[in-house]
Amino acid sequence: MIKKIVLTIALLILFIAIFLTQYTPSLSKQHGKLDTKLYLGDSIRQPLIVAFCGGSGGNDWSRNYLKEKREELLSRGYAVLAIGYFNSGNTPNSLDRISLNAISDTIMSIARQHPQLDTSKIALLGGSKGGELILNLASRFNHFKAVVALSTSHVSFPAITWSANTSSWMYDGAEVLYVPAPYETIVPALKGDLHEAFSIMLKNKEAVQQAAIAVENINGPVLILSGKNDEQWPATYMSEQLVKRLNEKDFKHYFQHIVLEGGHVEPLNHFDYVYEFLDQHFN
Repeated sequence: MIKKIVLTIALLILFIAIFLTQYTPSLSKQHGKLDTKLYLGDSIRQPLIVAFCGGSGGNDWSRNYLKEKREELLSRGYAVLAIGYFNSGNTPNSLDRISLNAISDTIMSIARQHPQLDTSKIALLGGSKGGELILNLASRFNHFKAVVALSTSHVSFPAITWSANTSSWMYDGAEVLYVPAPYETIVPALKGDLHEAFSIMLKNKEAVQQAAIAVENINGPVLILSGKNDEQWPATYMSEQLVKRLNEKDFKHYFQHIVLEGGHVEPLNHFDYVYEFLDQHFN
């Protein structure tokens, strides 16, 4: 009897998993909408740092826990544009097929509205999925002139939805190629072992090659920080792949990958590297 119950539960879970992977969610009615907040200093011709949240959503850089870092950037002469691209305000609820074009257009529209800003100096800052986002943005739009990617990836991954069968990003109306999540990722994902789930995805070498972000197209210097004990995904390995690609493609700008002792959020504890990078290679 117990064996039949266990088998029934297992089959039910399998059925649900297969159904979810076949179901494609509708595009959000808030597609292309963003939550933005601009912080300006007193100087003229301020370089602009555009800062993004990670996979939890919301507009992190408008929150109090990042206020100290935001104010430090302002004190150094930078303006800060905090952007929430899902699960924030009137944005899509899920990180699903987020429009890169809409983000780029919004940034440039805001920058042009404020004469205090230097539109020729716009840098992107993001961690985790936000790092994946800014690498995708900067590799497609040359008006972004520097990148600071924290605990990032070197490829595009699926949307953060139950089905996980769409891309996280869209560009020019089409989904950005991504590394799919096979059935083997279901068990570790349900257990909360995201590192294992992402590691399984990265075994698909053909998909990894197709979904690799063309970081060699970035029009400015790049700083990457990762924690070697990242519990969310293999950030240090993926960051090393970014550096490998930049070297192989003879990237003409400055780039550096700094490996830290610690986990997924460790780069937030080492923002001295970010300030130094911006002051020396961007401002």
